Amino acid sequence: MQNFSGTITSKLPGTESSIFAVMSALANENGAINLSQGFPDFPISEKLIELVHKYMKKGMNQYAPMLGIPTLREVIAEKVFNTYAATYHPDKEINITAGATQALYTIISAMIHDGDEVLIFEPAYDSYIPAIRINGGIPIHAQLQAPDYHIDWDIVKKMINKNTKMIIINSPQNPTGSILKKEDLKMLSKLTEKTDIVIVSDEVYEHLIYDGIRHESVCYYPELAERSFVVYSFGKTLHATGWKMGYVLAPENLMKEFRKVHQFNVFTCNTPIQYAIAEYLKDQENYIHLNEFYQQKRDFFVSLIKDSRFKIIPCFGTYFQLLDFSKITDEKETDFAIRMTKEYKLASIPLSPFYHNNKDNKMLRFCFAKTEDTMKKAAEILNKI
Repeated sequence: MQNFSGTITSKLPGTESSIFAVMSALANENGAINLSQGFPDFPISEKLIELVHKYMKKGMNQYAPMLGIPTLREVIAEKVFNTYAATYHPDKEINITAGATQALYTIISAMIHDGDEVLIFEPAYDSYIPAIRINGGIPIHAQLQAPDYHIDWDIVKKMINKNTKMIIINSPQNPTGSILKKEDLKMLSKLTEKTDIVIVSDEVYEHLIYDGIRHESVCYYPELAERSFVVYSFGKTLHATGWKMGYVLAPENLMKEFRKVHQFNVFTCNTPIQYAIAEYLKDQENYIHLNEFYQQKRDFFVSLIKDSRFKIIPCFGTYFQLLDFSKITDEKETDFAIRMTKEYKLASIPLSPFYHNNKDNKMLRFCFAKTEDTMKKAAEILNKI
């Protein structure tokens, strides 16, 4: 087929394949252990698989309502109340989505106009900036402060102006594994008070938080919740990232705007899986111990590599471990990550693509949502470098 000969003006000039796709492809090409892309390599619940099959056999295979099936929204409302003591109306304030990334894109598309500024914190999940730009928004980059990747609110205060329409927060944070504290949420509330700024709170790793620390959801703070979209992922909670299922919470006036866009870019999501998740989540035992499950994996992985030449950066949430390689080589992060994949057969994710200016801190991200056998093989490699 011949290429179109007309002029193409790209809406995302310079944008290439995401670092996740690049490193996973490289891992496959080189037969490397893949600790790059964030997905578990262990089976999901057999009970959950049986439930999907059950609802497929029952004929739940046609379009679900645009909002999501009622039983799932009701279960979510109950879950949110039990977890955060926050009340969201199942019909007016909860919407099922085709994963968290779709939810984020739809929120930004619904709310951002040409010239609107959106403040994000870097290193940032890589879908934020393209979604902002393609909708005519201007990303404003506030850097998290190493080594614990905290927010410097004095810097943020100077960045907020009359053009600031949205602030995106992410806790537990991908890619750093850092978390927001109560003081952070209170400061965010203070800075946005009496403004029209909308908050997007990316909380897909809500249950993956460790060391007895409470996840500081915006749902705990009514003054923030009233201006916030809160985004969640069933993929992270149920170890089923390939299902691409998530949901959004928002007050009714914001949710109305979300649904205006959602109906045209997705409309509805996988029907039998919605029914299966609704039944599965009725039992809290199916998700309330996730922090213990993944903390054990984090601790196991760290124990295996504690004597390596890599510096271990504390991880308080997510299933990602940062390792500082500055004592090993002066190579750029991307170069070292590629060389490790090809020569050592271990794939990771460099942190520099999560910065708009590709800032290089000699840091790599490794996913520990893996079996002990996988982690042992990876640690053996890391200890040899």
